[in-house]
Amino acid sequence: MARILIVDDDRETCRFMAELLEQPGREFEVACDPGTALDLARSKRFDLVISDINLNAALSGLDVLRVFRKANPQGVVVLISGFGTLETAIDAVRAGAFDYISKPFNIGEVKAIVERALAQVAAPAAIAVPPPRQPPVPGLLGRTSAMLDVYKQIARAADAVAPVLIVGESGTGKELVARAIHVHGRRASRPFVPVNCGAIAETLLESELFGHTRGAFTGAVSDTKGIIEQANGGTVLLDEIGETSPALQVKLLRVLEEGEVRPVGAGRPVKVDVRVVAATNVDLERGVAEQRFRQDLYYRLSVIVIRVPPLRERRADIPLLVEQFLRNACGRLGRRVEIAHAAIELLSQYTWLGNVRELENTVERLVVFSRGSVVDVADLPPGVRGAAPAIEPQLFADLPRLDEIERRYLVHVLESVRGNRTRAAEVMGIDRRTLYRMADRFGIDLKDES
Repeated sequence: MARILIVDDDRETCRFMAELLEQPGREFEVACDPGTALDLARSKRFDLVISDINLNAALSGLDVLRVFRKANPQGVVVLISGFGTLETAIDAVRAGAFDYISKPFNIGEVKAIVERALAQVAAPAAIAVPPPRQPPVPGLLGRTSAMLDVYKQIARAADAVAPVLIVGESGTGKELVARAIHVHGRRASRPFVPVNCGAIAETLLESELFGHTRGAFTGAVSDTKGIIEQANGGTVLLDEIGETSPALQVKLLRVLEEGEVRPVGAGRPVKVDVRVVAATNVDLERGVAEQRFRQDLYYRLSVIVIRVPPLRERRADIPLLVEQFLRNACGRLGRRVEIAHAAIELLSQYTWLGNVRELENTVERLVVFSRGSVVDVADLPPGVRGAAPAIEPQLFADLPRLDEIERRYLVHVLESVRGNRTRAAEVMGIDRRTLYRMADRFGIDLKDES
């Protein structure tokens, strides 16, 4: 009999979760406040705890996690949050959380995570002693499940020693992810040195990366350390790694396998201790198949792979990003400008091919050219004004005939936000029109916002 404790400050949510996960061989208890949860964790054996992080109390789900792991070292904890952040994800992973789920959750995903968690009970992992807490990395914003997945991967990669490969389209924030891995890892006090391999001429890139000796070529007037040696003890980011030549790839492989570089013109190699993080916006597997990228280097770089989602896959984060970019632009330009809600809705519907970078540049232009204190629909670029409606998220799409569960979830969200339609849409990761259509489909009366 698997014993499961569900912790949430809303009793209906506890009951909903228990019904969702109910099956033979499972026994549930619920706690609506962290104090009760801690008492149960200390006095009874549980195989699994599922807890909301943001409890309406002095204690949080992280406190439940830490006490439970101490009292039940063989058990596992899954945390749920509607406001996931990188720092919370790192705290959760380092405190021993099995997984970290964002709201609104996908029912199929929750069931699969619970299955894996219960299977893991017999073989718990040791909890590493976390390094000192580091300040957050500016620029990493997002509360959607797609970004929460990135936060979890950063948290797990930060304490590892293996190389990391970050993949994603241009403008998605791959360098920010690399910096977060460095800042939250054991090398945080050492240098972080990024280099864009696609922005340096091939004839110069080897010298930039590995350094050179005096007289190695015309203009080499002194011994010069390369970027990799400058990052000794820290982290080097090889951005656009897919743009390197096969000859240079051989030398990068030597850095990974032997921990050494050979400066141009040097007679012997120099030992280095660096963590290599690589980033690319091209398909390296295809490059390997087409013999443009070395297979052995690809395997060494891709021990840990983090995919950064394009902005179109996390549209619900766009209002949050717009708010931050607007604040930054106003601060730099000495302006006080707001963006109308209707304009933010259109910004959220637009397909940003340049991703977060394009959105940030667009917001700054809006501030620069704003004719008043409010940016409205008419002030948006023509392409944004003509944006087609965003594709609605298909909540619960991987399980058939879940209308009743979806209806109850909508009712629960509306009750938890006291009928505030804007807040309900934000919590569920949908736009207001989708919320209205869902409510109409289920015969739910949306009251005036409070």
